[in-house]
Amino acid sequence: METTNQEKMKRGEFLRSLGLSTSTLMAFYCIGTTMTACGSSNEDDPAPVDPVVDPSGITGTTTGNAINFTIDLTKVTNLKTKGKFEIIGDTIVALTDAGTYVALARRCTHEGTNVQYRLAQNDFWCPNHQSEFSTTGAVEQGPATTALRTYKTSLSNDGNTVTVTA
Repeated sequence: METTNQEKMKRGEFLRSLGLSTSTLMAFYCIGTTMTACGSSNEDDPAPVDPVVDPSGITGTTTGNAINFTIDLTKVTNLKTKGKFEIIGDTIVALTDAGTYVALARRCTHEGTNVQYRLAQNDFWCPNHQSEFSTTGAVEQGPATTALRTYKTSLSNDGNTVTVTA
C-alpha cells in the first residue's frame, strides 16, 4: 500500500510558483480580472441573511403588501418575553414593555437597515444612523423623516397565537 503525504500550499505560494510576481498579482487585482479565490463561483456573494424564526411557527403571507400571518407562540417562544422581537418577512414583531404586541415594517425609512426594538426606551431604533421610531411607527429622531408602516396585531384568547394583518 502506498501512502501520499500532501502538503497544503497557500494561494500566494501557488501563484508565485507559477512565476507571477507580487507586482503582477497586484496589477491583476487592481484592473479587475476574473481571478477569484479558490472555491468561489462566478456568482455574486449572497446578500446577508436576516435573522428568521423557525418557519414552522409562522403561517400566512409575511412579505409584500398583503401581510397576513399568524405566529404560534408555543413554537416562537422568544416573543413571549417583554422586550424580545423577531424579524418575520417584511415585518418586525415585538412584545412591548406594556405587554402588547406591535408589528411594523422592519426596514428603516432612511436607508433600509433593519430596525430593532428597545425595551428600556419602548421604541424602535435603527443601528445604522440612529433613527428612532415610536411603537406606532412615528419618527421620534432622524435622519429618517418617514414613519414606519404599522400592522394590526391581535392576540388569541388563549394567548398562544398572534395574528398580524395589513
